[in-house]
Amino acid sequence: MGNIRTYEPFYDKNREKTLEKVTEAYEKFKKTKTFEFPRWLYGEPIGKLIKVEVEDCPTFGDTAYVEMDTARTAFLSIDMQTDFCGKKGYVDVMEYDLSLTAQALDPIEDALKAVRKTDMKIIHTREGHSPDLSDAPFNKILRSKIIGKGVGIGDTPEGGMGRLLVRGQKNWDIHERLYPLPGEYVIDKAGKGAFGSSTIHMLLKNLGVTHLVISGITTDVCVHTIMREANDYGYWCILMKDGTGATDYDNHCAAIKSIKMQGGVFGNVTDSKRFIKALESTK
Repeated sequence: MGNIRTYEPFYDKNREKTLEKVTEAYEKFKKTKTFEFPRWLYGEPIGKLIKVEVEDCPTFGDTAYVEMDTARTAFLSIDMQTDFCGKKGYVDVMEYDLSLTAQALDPIEDALKAVRKTDMKIIHTREGHSPDLSDAPFNKILRSKIIGKGVGIGDTPEGGMGRLLVRGQKNWDIHERLYPLPGEYVIDKAGKGAFGSSTIHMLLKNLGVTHLVISGITTDVCVHTIMREANDYGYWCILMKDGTGATDYDNHCAAIKSIKMQGGVFGNVTDSKRFIKALESTK
């Protein structure tokens, strides 16, 4: 066997600086149960600092808080499209219980009303494919055709509003109750995630976003995928659990529980009431 690889000493200084800051934050967390906004990393707040209560952190049964700068935070409403929560849309055609995804409408609508009174950014996403389906993988279309008993991505169901999950169709667009207002951002993506199939990372960086409050559908698919991606890119993520839903309730619960593991392996979990309370505390 050859010699064990020894890395160059110039790695040491940055590692030591990072670990020093982590130790400082850890000691503060033990006293305050708060993930404080790291000024050393992001600079001084440019909006208002709010503290959102999160559940089951760092262990189940515990309560903690995440401190964020409203001007550096984005509220994500993921794929709240007719295709996923409306009649004759994709989920409805697949014969899933539509109420399980549509349950997210009320909490998101309430949260948007509160967020729109602040300087927090609002970003909506839409999953869908180009009219020629050139960005839709063959196996994805095939699976949809099988579960839809002959009607899948690109097809128009009987009595439907348009082609399923195709950009530009009425059913593909965002539900009227949550429709974007002028000044809000819309990201179109071809996949379940967003960081690999859209410009969302570029948008978030250009906006100076550090923290994300995440809602939308479905909990176990698009929402979970985007939260995992965002976590890997270093964003602080909070899932607004009542503002999401899945086509299977057990999957919804499992997805939420998995976020809470390891002290918040992908981020943290709150609900719309606690989030809105934090926003209103800044008045």
